[in-house]
Amino acid sequence: MTRYAKRYWILAAALAALAGYVDAIGLLKMGGLFVSFMSGNSTRFAVGLAVDHAAAATAAPLIAAFVGGVMVGTILTRIAGDRRKPAALIGVTLLLAAAAASEGRASTAPTTALLAAAMGMTNTAFQHDGEVSIGVTYMTGTLVKFGQRLAAALIGGPRWAWLPYLVLWSGLVGGAWLGATVYPDYGRGAIEAAAAVAALLAGYAAWLGPAGRDAARRGRG
Repeated sequence: MTRYAKRYWILAAALAALAGYVDAIGLLKMGGLFVSFMSGNSTRFAVGLAVDHAAAATAAPLIAAFVGGVMVGTILTRIAGDRRKPAALIGVTLLLAAAAASEGRASTAPTTALLAAAMGMTNTAFQHDGEVSIGVTYMTGTLVKFGQRLAAALIGGPRWAWLPYLVLWSGLVGGAWLGATVYPDYGRGAIEAAAAVAALLAGYAAWLGPAGRDAARRGRG
């Protein structure tokens, strides 16, 4: 994350907040499964294979949808070139809008699959040399880096290198709290709000321009 200019940290933190918000909605809808936290879903899938085949059958489509979102987002961003961040976020906006349109039907499967695909695509917004450089929907690696940088600061290393990782984690936690707060009362409107925020972030990403323009020596964004 530190390879990016500081103004890109705002975009990354906002995307993490959006991911937390959407994941909280998915968790409430699915009663224990997620639309962005695929480590948890993978564990539930494996446990389900052993003791509860219905749970495995519910987790598997979410994992597949997430991977599908990553695949489509990767192709889309390669086509978009230097405009890959807004391109990815336009795709996320469309998927979230489709999820909102499907909300309230008898089956939750289409809505949650679209939410999972949107979260997969969100991770393609930040790339370096064709690989994800900032994972905005999962925080295990972020917390590891936070702990490493904090330990380094305590023994004489860079004083504030841990801060971007704390901001990223805080964004996801804050977004999850907000999603859990508003979804029970607003339902479809809460998902529509997520789509609107994704559209705003696409515009912000377009305004920022390619990360390499400001931080070429740190690696392309």
